[in-house]
Amino acid sequence: MMNMQSRRTFLKHTALASATLAAPAFTSFKEDAVVIGHGSHKYRVVPNWGVLDAGKNPVNDCHEMVQDAKGRIFLLGNETKNNVLVYDRSGKLLSSWGTTYPGGHGLSIGTEGTDQYLLICDTDRHQVIKTDLAGKELMKIDYPRETGVYAYPGQFKPTETAINPANGDIYIADGYGSNYVTQFDRTGKLIRYFGGAGGANEQFDCCHGIVVDTRNAASPTLIVTDRRHNCLKRFTLDGKYLSTIALPGSYVCRPVIKGDMLYAAVFRSTSDSYPDSGYVQILDKNDKVVSTPGGSAPMYLNGQLQEQRKDRSFMTFLHPHDVHVDADENLYVAQWASRKTYPIKLERL
Repeated sequence: MMNMQSRRTFLKHTALASATLAAPAFTSFKEDAVVIGHGSHKYRVVPNWGVLDAGKNPVNDCHEMVQDAKGRIFLLGNETKNNVLVYDRSGKLLSSWGTTYPGGHGLSIGTEGTDQYLLICDTDRHQVIKTDLAGKELMKIDYPRETGVYAYPGQFKPTETAINPANGDIYIADGYGSNYVTQFDRTGKLIRYFGGAGGANEQFDCCHGIVVDTRNAASPTLIVTDRRHNCLKRFTLDGKYLSTIALPGSYVCRPVIKGDMLYAAVFRSTSDSYPDSGYVQILDKNDKVVSTPGGSAPMYLNGQLQEQRKDRSFMTFLHPHDVHVDADENLYVAQWASRKTYPIKLERL
């Protein structure tokens, strides 16, 4: 089987050969192409990917993106004219649906048998909604009253879910509510909860994102965002704190696993009141930042990552909120509060 590096090299050479046959010789990229990133993870910004007619398919906040088994890319936002936009990889709109998710925020994709499904976190509806890929609602998880830590539904403002591929368990991060992580089985039955607001290792100040990290297949773990503490935290699958991944200066949104790497959008840097200061971070399997597209180069001193910030020479991003990684390691970045802009595609070099 062709590995990822070989696949990228093959595709790049094939594209160059095709261009040579079809047109006079010229460089493959324009001289003014925007290239961002560091080290082995650099990217070309693809102009106008996914840009649509805003009168027909508007966006407000583009929150999160996932890709199904057919290669279709699903974008979730909070514009109720079309909460979900479905693209192909070229940026062509395939379909749209959803008019009832005013707080459409978190989007995850899971598999049951041969079927895939979506989990939508709606911070305004105070629910997590399970749908099929065409938008039919299959299940709703309301505020977990039985935990005893929620007095009323409005305290539950879920921002993200993670799905354990081994058994279908659902983990919900209540990042804009009470900062608990609640675990349910695939039918919506509560299993446990942990976390809560605070400064202890096992607590959070905006547990905005969550993912099941299966890179160590023998011992999968949870990685949870602790956004205002500028870090990610690792837990066992039953909620026991293990370690902290410090990301100084970075107000990170959700961790995304692809291959051996972890990707995360950072909506702001150095201060959560510093507008238009976001970027993307890429960490290796040892939890070390190796590239920061749109931000300062990662630097370590005595093993500690130094504070990162926006690279003002590249204004590609305003407020990145999520990053999707495709099979060729291209990135698609959805943005919050970024003048109703569509996602940005970064082509891996």
